[in-house]
Amino acid sequence: MEKNVKNSDMKSSVNGGVVDVYGEDSATIEHSITPWSLSVSSGYSLLRDPRYNKGLAFSEKERDTHYLRGLLPPAVVDQNLQEKRLINNIRQYQFPLQKYMALTELQERNERLFYKLLIDHVEELLPIVYTPTVGEACQKYGSIFRRPQGLFISLKEKGKILDVLKNWPERNIQVIVVTDGERILGLGDLGCQGMGIPVGKLALYTALGGVRPSACLPVTIDVGTNNEKLLNDEFYIGLKQKRATGQEYRDLLHEFMSAVKQNYGENVLIQFEDFANHNAFELLAKYRDSHLVFNDDIQGTAAVVLAGLVSAQKLTNSPLAEHTFLFLGAGEAGTGIAELIALYISKQMNASVEESRKKIWLVDSKGLIVNSRKESLQAFKKPWAHEHEPVNDLLGAIKAIKPNVLIGSAGIGRSFTKEVIEAMSSINERPLIMALSNPTTQSECTAEEAYTWSKGRAIFASGSPFDPVEYEGSVFVSTQANNAYIFPGFGLGLVISGAVRVHDDMLLAAAEALAGQVSKENYEKGMIYPSFSSIRKISAHIAANVATKAYELGLAGRLPRPKEIVKCAESSMYSPTYRIYR
Repeated sequence: MEKNVKNSDMKSSVNGGVVDVYGEDSATIEHSITPWSLSVSSGYSLLRDPRYNKGLAFSEKERDTHYLRGLLPPAVVDQNLQEKRLINNIRQYQFPLQKYMALTELQERNERLFYKLLIDHVEELLPIVYTPTVGEACQKYGSIFRRPQGLFISLKEKGKILDVLKNWPERNIQVIVVTDGERILGLGDLGCQGMGIPVGKLALYTALGGVRPSACLPVTIDVGTNNEKLLNDEFYIGLKQKRATGQEYRDLLHEFMSAVKQNYGENVLIQFEDFANHNAFELLAKYRDSHLVFNDDIQGTAAVVLAGLVSAQKLTNSPLAEHTFLFLGAGEAGTGIAELIALYISKQMNASVEESRKKIWLVDSKGLIVNSRKESLQAFKKPWAHEHEPVNDLLGAIKAIKPNVLIGSAGIGRSFTKEVIEAMSSINERPLIMALSNPTTQSECTAEEAYTWSKGRAIFASGSPFDPVEYEGSVFVSTQANNAYIFPGFGLGLVISGAVRVHDDMLLAAAEALAGQVSKENYEKGMIYPSFSSIRKISAHIAANVATKAYELGLAGRLPRPKEIVKCAESSMYSPTYRIYR
């Protein structure tokens, strides 16, 4: 066996040779050594610490004080010039995944510069760090994996999850985003490679909602994957086994939930992300009364869609209570949106939720959900089974139900055909069409198709971004019904109020706050959501509304209640501007 060569005079070196203090160089390859590290960043280690590294922005004084002389080129530049150089570099890349990898590398090298770049260029970079590019990144995560950005908790850690949580260097965690990778966007089971989703979501929690990056923890629960392609991929980074289900799965998740509460306390927000339907509803129902939990696919999507519908009332000139809604898709997104719409209408009309549900119809893979199918339906679909003869397809359902609003959440690309859009346009002067599925390839229709086939009359929003569309001399700007409008501000509101539970009224408060931020200029362009360029202001208003509702419901733990909650939210936000080191 090969051995490291032993220097005959390791303890002295006239010309400045390295002394092998810990015996690492003299040890055989089989011999165990201790990975010693400095506890305070200075010199070379400071340049390798993403939280404190400033690159060429270190001042002359800082270079002297922190032993950086010679480790950097002599130029001293400010953060704005660094940002200008980086955005120019990123724009040179041809493919979105290249831009994603460049931003990931920046986040791992210089945290504050990464967030400043993301905040200042949010509309340009949001599709890179989040949908749709994050989907491709997850598909290729094993190949592009460089260094861990969160915690991977697999079946190997069963019985010791609390110890695993303690391995994470931060102790004051306020937001956890967790996935098991079974239903990543519209891409299906990506197993351990779903980590790109929690990482991307938490980057937006910081950039858009101002939650400190050190208070955010991305987690992937790895119970295996049923994706044969990944199981046969030599670069796959997760457990190479079929998914654990049943009691084994539930036990691991319960151990995780208990360990999080034990390690981080009652006020840590746990956001479930991209769990398959059968687990998503069960987990939310099981833990909503004992933990501060939020499912973005069910609740976040519902809040952002409701905000768009509330906002669109100014374009349709009719209240939501007078609308009839038809959904293509009856999974966690579709039923979650439908339930929040019903709750909103019930409060507006002072009626029961059961009564409000009668205005909302859902189509799944077997057709319109009706009473005659009730016995074979999953539990979460049963409330939407109304009295009607069976209808097999979407177009038939439109002709039978005559909806004012068409919402797609089934992940079936191009399912809003020309005939579907034309049917909606024949029923409504201003048909409201929301093609929510991600990524772009899964979108039910494009903005161009919606506007062209409706002859410019559609009010359109989508889950994926689309460019403005020109039709017969008019330019239509479609807006993205992006969960990023809601969850960062929602989480900030929970944090600043010290909330201990999430209540449905908080989701209504978030949706109303977002709808209230749509300007006259937005409406004139056909937009039903505000511009993302003001997202931090929007998030502050959402946070304030959510926090106010937490105090009203007696669910806030941070007392006394702030007098000016919007200002409290704004002042609580993380700033990526460089700090001066003494």
